[in-house]
Amino acid sequence: MSDSLYIVIPAYNEEMNIDTVVRQWYQIVEKTGPDSRLVIVNDGSRDRTGERLETLARELPQLIPLTKKNGGHGAAVLYGYHYALRCDADYIFQTDSDGQTLPSEFPAFWKRRRQYSVQIGYRQHRQDGFSRIFVTKTLRLVLKLIFRLDIPDANTPFRLMNRRVLARYIDQVPRDFNLSNVMLTVLFMYYHEQVRFYPITFRPRQGGVNSINMRKIVRIGRQAVLDFYHIRRRLK
Repeated sequence: MSDSLYIVIPAYNEEMNIDTVVRQWYQIVEKTGPDSRLVIVNDGSRDRTGERLETLARELPQLIPLTKKNGGHGAAVLYGYHYALRCDADYIFQTDSDGQTLPSEFPAFWKRRRQYSVQIGYRQHRQDGFSRIFVTKTLRLVLKLIFRLDIPDANTPFRLMNRRVLARYIDQVPRDFNLSNVMLTVLFMYYHEQVRFYPITFRPRQGGVNSINMRKIVRIGRQAVLDFYHIRRRLK
C-alpha cells in the first residue's frame, strides 16, 4: 500500500492564482496515489477564491476545499494540518497559494521521505524583495537568541513532515498562532528530530496582491517575540 500524502495550502484572496496553483499541485497528488489529497484552506477570502475552489472540486475528486473564518496564515496552516492528521495522512506537505514555489522540486523531497522526519526548503536565492529577506534574517537571529538554535529558514512554505513527528508537537502550538510553521520548526530542532534543509527556488508572487505589509509584519513580529519567550520557558 502506497504512502498517502496530504498537501496543505492556505489561501486568502487568491482568485488570480488559485486555478493555476491547484492544477499544478494536483498533479503531484494524483501521481502519489488514490489516498492522497490536495487540501486548500480558504481563510475567509473576500474575493472569488471560495467559488473557484468549489468549481474545481467538482472536476478534481482528490481536491478538498475547506473554508474557515479569517484568522491569518498560521491559523490556516494549523487548520489544514489538524485535518490531515484526522484523515490519517502518512505525510503532510505544506506550501502557499501565491505560486512562488515549484511543484517540480517536490519529487526529490518525496523520494527522501523515509530518510528524514522533516524536510524543509531553504530559500537560498529569494526573488520576493529585500524586505522579506530582511525579515527572514531577523527571524533567524531572534530564534538563535531565544532558543539557541541556528535555523537557516524556519518559516519556509515548502515542508514535508511525517505524521508521527507532526502529531507529536502540533498541540504545543496554539491554534491561532501567527507563525505556526516557525514554532513547529523550532520544536522539531529543539527536540532533535531528523530535520534536513534543502535549497529550493522561490519566485516572486505570480499574481494578486500580498495581504501582509511591513506594518503588519512588524506587529506580528513583536507579538511573536513575546510568544517565543513564553514558549521557551515551557520547554524542557
